[in-house]
Amino acid sequence: MVRLNTSLILFFLLAGMAYAQLPSHIKGSYKLIWEDNFNYTDKHLDKNWESQNGPSGHILCSRWRENAVVKSGVLHLENRKENRAGQEWTSGSIWTKKRFKYGYFECRYKYAGAEATNNSFWLMTKGGGQPTKGKRFEIDINEGHYPNEVNTNIHNWSDITTTKDGKRKHPSSHKGFAYGTKSGYSIQLEIPVNTKKIRFQSTNNGRFHMGEFRVYGLNNGNYPDVLSITADRDIPNLKNLAAAENVIITSSGSYKNTNSEKNLIDGNPNSRWSTQDEAQKWVEFEWHNEITVGCIQFLNGWQSANGDWHDLIKDYKIQYLDDGEWKDISVLNVKDSYDFANEFHTYGLLWNEEEIVFYFDGEEIRREKNEFCHSETPIWLSLAIIKWAGPVKDSIDGTSMKVDYVKYYQKNKS
Repeated sequence: MVRLNTSLILFFLLAGMAYAQLPSHIKGSYKLIWEDNFNYTDKHLDKNWESQNGPSGHILCSRWRENAVVKSGVLHLENRKENRAGQEWTSGSIWTKKRFKYGYFECRYKYAGAEATNNSFWLMTKGGGQPTKGKRFEIDINEGHYPNEVNTNIHNWSDITTTKDGKRKHPSSHKGFAYGTKSGYSIQLEIPVNTKKIRFQSTNNGRFHMGEFRVYGLNNGNYPDVLSITADRDIPNLKNLAAAENVIITSSGSYKNTNSEKNLIDGNPNSRWSTQDEAQKWVEFEWHNEITVGCIQFLNGWQSANGDWHDLIKDYKIQYLDDGEWKDISVLNVKDSYDFANEFHTYGLLWNEEEIVFYFDGEEIRREKNEFCHSETPIWLSLAIIKWAGPVKDSIDGTSMKVDYVKYYQKNKS
């Protein structure tokens, strides 16, 4: 009878799971050259990593070695509410002493569990001088925003220009991904409802933007594409009941009290209701006579010039009034299934002379031509507090970006 070592089996299973995150073409063509699994005491971190120790002018926190803490095989970059170097918050940012060029880079980590945090794994040519070859650049493999956003960036720091108003600009390319959310929702009801009131509400922490809100009657499942800019005219004789003359619209408020709720029914997807900053957000539609609801559509967020959608809501609830009781039609909370602070994910980059390819959990999410990234660079791990990723609140205090490992693979020589 053969007695199996269960501990050893578990070790190989876990190792296989970690390796399985690698894209399939990387597994066979690349070999592991360097890694840090943080399986050591905290003081050992300084052997392979350097740390920022000072203020940060472009973000809301100074960053220090004391905020980069290794414990139980995990690197914690910690947010603390403490006034240091003239800033009200502190956090951590480190980079490798070793420099790298071309290959596959991967990091497995959890986000800090609060909005307004920037959880980053990136490459950047260090220092203000020109690298030995090519341009100064930055590749953000992920600037993650809680709870579900992945942001990729490529920056050219050599070709800086100054605008007429004195602002310095540089060429850059951004593409973001918000998992579990989308810009347009079309909710067809399996069982139609009759009501005089419909309301939309969200506990989204920060202010958000909502475009068109549409309520349709029964139409045999034939409704316009939710993102269509001509939705109100796409299907003859189908009317948006939310835009009827007798509708009363009330809300929790609007940004700077501009009464922008009217933009929800003006037929222009590019005009928006911009909510107030704090507290629960809601908008309610009331009809004089009972209507039959077969489909509800709404748009949210705003679209940048490159087509990316930003500031998508992370939770909502749509309800109808039935005999004095509010009942759910549709509910979303991305934290239930896309909370990147509760679960580890891997973020990868394939970088060679020709291309820059981004990965999330082993799946390709973006591919770009490599036009200027041709110099060695350290690997960076950073946590920051930024106002453009959500409201800055005391609940950020004590949160941390938790890093399981960082790995670098190099292509096999043929």
